[in-house]
Parts: sequence; structure tokens; C-alpha cells
Amino acid sequence: MRPPTPHTRAVIFLLLTALLWSSGGLFVKVIDWQPLSIFGGRGIIASLVFLLVLRGVRLRYSRMQLAGAAGYAAAQFLFILATKLTAAANAIFLQYTAPIHVLLLGYWILGERPLRIDWITMGAIFAGLLLFFGDALNLEGLYGNIAAVLSGISMAVMMVCMRAQKDGRPADIVLLGSLFSALIGLPSLLQESWTLPDVGIILYLGFFQTSLAFILYTRAIRQVRALESILILTLEPILNPLWVLLVVGEVPGPLAIAGGTIVIGAVVARALAGPAGPDGLDKSASTVSDPRGSHP
Repeated sequence: MRPPTPHTRAVIFLLLTALLWSSGGLFVKVIDWQPLSIFGGRGIIASLVFLLVLRGVRLRYSRMQLAGAAGYAAAQFLFILATKLTAAANAIFLQYTAPIHVLLLGYWILGERPLRIDWITMGAIFAGLLLFFGDALNLEGLYGNIAAVLSGISMAVMMVCMRAQKDGRPADIVLLGSLFSALIGLPSLLQESWTLPDVGIILYLGFFQTSLAFILYTRAIRQVRALESILILTLEPILNPLWVLLVVGEVPGPLAIAGGTIVIGAVVARALAGPAGPDGLDKSASTVSDPRGSHP
């Protein structure tokens, strides 16, 4: 058996990332802390992990790294805020408008043109998500909905900036963003009451759901285009209710099952199509050279 290609390994890392990220919404809902406190606690743990992984902090950062770190921190906080202020379905669905922003930013900043298979996959995914969340979406929680949309934009900025660092150290963006999160959230964190379940949840969110997931993501983003990565990661909102099913026994309805099947099928098809898609074009043929995306 031939060893997996770098692209195949990257897809596997992205699938594991989606699995870890998908558990966040449930635990954010469960813990009785303010959004800033969750943001800060998770940031502290992620900072410690990435300091160990990267063996310290670089004192010089580029504008692309700073922008990516700001996008990382904003995406983290805004999603926590959205989850607290609106329905979980609204928060995750609106955050995953991110592929549209990744498509635009990826072309503008990186010169990565979407392939035909990307457009087809995106259409199928959005159709599946509408079916999946159709019964749960609502207009209540206006501020939470706005926060979720802004989280999607911030997520796109983070992903494009990390892809631009593919020849450098994309993990530096996560370290810097985690340090931002820790500093911003620390005052609120110090005012919280601490219980053993709270500590356990924060440790899980910081170590597994954030640090381990982003270690996998920073390795994957070197081998896949920014748009391809976010399309594969749209498995996250489908996996979210799986945690709810396992914890509270809530069974999805028939529309949700149909929508989830469409999303999973589209993601699997895109992953199997590989870096070039069905037309056989190498991914480099769809990338305009841009020196801004080649160096840290």
C-alpha cells in the first residue's frame, strides 16, 4: 500500500479538526461563564500549548501575521458571544458563510482562483445546511446573529492569512492570537466563580478543542488552498448536533438528516477530487503568483 500523499494527510487533519471544533458549541452553552471569561481561559491554555510547540515567541511579526492573529481572536470571541446570544443553529450556520469570504479574500490576497468543483461543492453545502438548520433558524437574537456573521468574516481572514504563511510558520498566528485572547479575557476570568466542572470544560476547550485542532489545521493549510480547507471544515456544523445527540439524546428530524447527508456527500466528493478537481488541472495552475503570500 502506498503511503498517503501530503494532500491526503492534510484532508485527514482537516476532518479531525472539524470533529474537535464541532464540540465547542455544546461546552460553551453548558459552562456558566461570561463570554470574555471563556475566551480568556481558552486563550491562556492555547498560549501555553503553542509556546511549547513553537519553543517561544518571535519578537518580529509581519502585517499578515498580525492580521491573521486579530482574525483568530475575533473569530473565537464572536462565536462564543453568538452562541450565548442566539440559537446554536443560528450561530454555526451564520459563521459558515465563511466560504464566501474565503473565496473573495483568497482570490484578492493569494491569487487562488476557485475551481469548478469548488463552486459546485459550495452550492451543495449551502443547500444542505439550509435543510439541516431550516427548522431551527430564526430572526431572534439579532445581536447574536450579527456576531455570528462577523465571526465568519474573521474566520476567513484568519484562514487566508494562515494560508499566506504556508512557507513560514502558520502556527505563529495561533500563538499570537491566543496571547491576545488571554490578555483581553483575563480581567473577566479573574471575576468568575470556579467549580471543578468549569475547570474541566475550560481545560478541554483550551487543550483539545482549540490547541490540538489548530495544530492539525496549521499542518493541513500548507497543502490545501484556503477555500478547499473551509469547504471540508463545513462538516463542523453537521457534527455539532452529534454531540447534542450523544449528551442529551436529541434526535435530528428528517430534513436535518437529508441536509446532513448532502453536506457530507459534497465534502467527501471534494476531498476525493483532490487538489486539482475533476478537470485534472494542477492546483498551481489556479494560483496567481503573489510574493505577499510566500514569506512570513
